[in-house]
Amino acid sequence: MTPVIAQTREELAAVRAGVGGTLALVPTMGALHEGHRSLIRKARQLADAVAVSVFVNPLQFGAGEDLDRYPRTFAADIEACAAEGVDVVFAPTVEVMYPDRPQVTVQAGPMGERVEGRTRPGHFDGMLTVVLKLFHLVNPDIAVFGEKDAQQLAMIRRMVADLNVPVEIVGGPTVRELDGLALSSRNRYLSGDERRTAVALSQALQAGADAAAGGPAAVVGAARAVLDKAASAEPPLALDYLVLVDPATFTEVAAGHTGPAVLAVAGRVGTTHLIDNLPVQFGS
Repeated sequence: MTPVIAQTREELAAVRAGVGGTLALVPTMGALHEGHRSLIRKARQLADAVAVSVFVNPLQFGAGEDLDRYPRTFAADIEACAAEGVDVVFAPTVEVMYPDRPQVTVQAGPMGERVEGRTRPGHFDGMLTVVLKLFHLVNPDIAVFGEKDAQQLAMIRRMVADLNVPVEIVGGPTVRELDGLALSSRNRYLSGDERRTAVALSQALQAGADAAAGGPAAVVGAARAVLDKAASAEPPLALDYLVLVDPATFTEVAAGHTGPAVLAVAGRVGTTHLIDNLPVQFGS
């Protein structure tokens, strides 16, 4: 089934008016891979119709980041959406999403300044702004986001709760390569040698999760040992952060923490910024 493609607000409104039943939205920046497709399949299970947005949002890229070279593979994205039975693809231009320079935007608050937000100031403001705009334009009942971007997912859930947005937020599990590397559109930037170094991110997370019986310090210590080794690889992994945080607030957990936590990591291999995380449970 070939999805209907809407590129303007008017086209989207006309298509949306004809969609009966419940609608699930999967927001993306394109360059779709199996991780995105798994989210589409989850959306299909949850709703009568599925919409996918394809938009590289300039508001969430900082100075010197990869906005201009971010992979854009629209024809392949449409093929993937067709194969997964997507009903509607919303693919606006920057001018459609932002007819004028926005003066009123979403402020991510304290959580947006932690972890990933500390290394990418303003990133979460831009992300939340475009997500809220997409919710208003598409008017979905459900929206599905990947758990690989755990902080993003937590912040969207907080925005929906704080602003009374009538959209159910659903997370989809991280999809990984056979060696554990989390799927990402940015993986295509990696050379073969860089790809071999990058797998240390998921290996560190697994080492940390395996040490959960020893408590938070043991988790971080086990993960850091793997990352320290990767820092001496060729090419090296440059660590941005390794943190063990509360999954709802992304504040770092205390030494005696019990209950759920998220072990989150980010680093650069060459010029490519990669993130990953694993849930960790402490106690019963």
